[in-house]
Amino acid sequence: MPGSSTLQTYARTDGADRLIAAQEPLAGLHLRCGGELPGEIVAPALREVVQMAREYGLKLARRLRMSDDREVFSMWVEVEPEGEGCQVAISNWRSEGRPPASVNGDEHRIAMARHMAGLSARLGPRQELLAVDSHEPQLTKLAQAMTGGTGKPWTDFVTLEGNVHQQPLHWRLLDGARLRVAGLPQLWTAHLVPLGGGEPGSGGFELLMVSDAPAAAVAKPQPTVPLRQSGIDRKIAPVLRQPVSRIIANAETIRSQLSGPLADEYTNYAADITAAGEHLLALIEDLTTLELIEDESFAPAPDQIDLADVARRAAGILSMRARERQIAVDAPKHGESVPAIGEFRRVLQILLNLLGNAIRYSPEGSSIWLRAESEGGMASITVADQGEGLSADEVARVFAKFERLGRSGDGGSGLGLYISRRLAEAMGGALTVESAKGQGARFTLSLPADLAATS
Repeated sequence: MPGSSTLQTYARTDGADRLIAAQEPLAGLHLRCGGELPGEIVAPALREVVQMAREYGLKLARRLRMSDDREVFSMWVEVEPEGEGCQVAISNWRSEGRPPASVNGDEHRIAMARHMAGLSARLGPRQELLAVDSHEPQLTKLAQAMTGGTGKPWTDFVTLEGNVHQQPLHWRLLDGARLRVAGLPQLWTAHLVPLGGGEPGSGGFELLMVSDAPAAAVAKPQPTVPLRQSGIDRKIAPVLRQPVSRIIANAETIRSQLSGPLADEYTNYAADITAAGEHLLALIEDLTTLELIEDESFAPAPDQIDLADVARRAAGILSMRARERQIAVDAPKHGESVPAIGEFRRVLQILLNLLGNAIRYSPEGSSIWLRAESEGGMASITVADQGEGLSADEVARVFAKFERLGRSGDGGSGLGLYISRRLAEAMGGALTVESAKGQGARFTLSLPADLAATS
């Protein structure tokens, strides 16, 4: 039952930021979360403050939130360097009731980890590997080794920094753990997202590995490729993307007041920083993709996909944005299937752009429809909205590079539809629009139908 206590509790840490002594109720919480005494600090929030105080030699004080499988607790924490470690004093210990569905941290942190992850994996309840995915070239060998080691603990394939415990560790000890990958100089941070509706992790885990250094900073030298006037070199993009992503993550931490209450003006500043960072990150992505698709050697990787399924995924990803504007998105029903040939992530990229535009320019309380069909050897998905529509002149210019149709202040680059059409054409398809002023717009993506799947 939610309540509070003015009882002070104390703890000590050593030079490796390990908890070597702790009084109740911190000791009990630490042990319930899978920690040991002495042992690694289980709670990421406390571990971060202790590490910062020790490294900078400063006394730090802030309000933290920690949780076990039963309750969420808030408290006032003071950490002061003493000897090689720190003295920790905790007061105003308060129970806030049962934890939310995501006990692994705030949604913004998880979302940012997913965005920055060089490798992601699906783990079972015992942290055994089930599936691995990585688009990071320097992690190709690790991904292949993990894929070949299905059923083994993921920790068998990396080296945990400073770890002396027998494997596998409790997931709370591994969430936020630093690790090394054989053959790579930089450190990586592991993020574990528990799955399942009952006890956290009962349905397994999502593993996300995020590099502590931009990929381009540790990659082997590559032959110099001249920059295109309209794009951004793909070797430069990671160098820009990593710090911008960290700026967004830190601004979100400030805005959500995870480290303690702030005056409204500061949270507003943080929100402005987040918005500007997201705008810059989107521009980097657009320019990187532009450089890619305008390369004469660019060729997508065709595969057997289901257009209706991709449309449902796009609607799910943008459901929160649509809900905020009270817009109903009518996606293809479960069980509906329209087989096609195309590169899954590129088709998803196109549909996210089309649906995102429809949400952005449709009036609040309106509806958007996604309709998938197959006819004459082509499969198609149409995104139709109830926006103000386009004039004949705007229809003629809507797919032009850097064309924003007179819009200003919406954060767009004017590249989304140009890139989407180029991607569609590269996959042997097309992207068209039908619209008139006052009648909304209908964007249709067409791809070669997967005749083998329909025969």
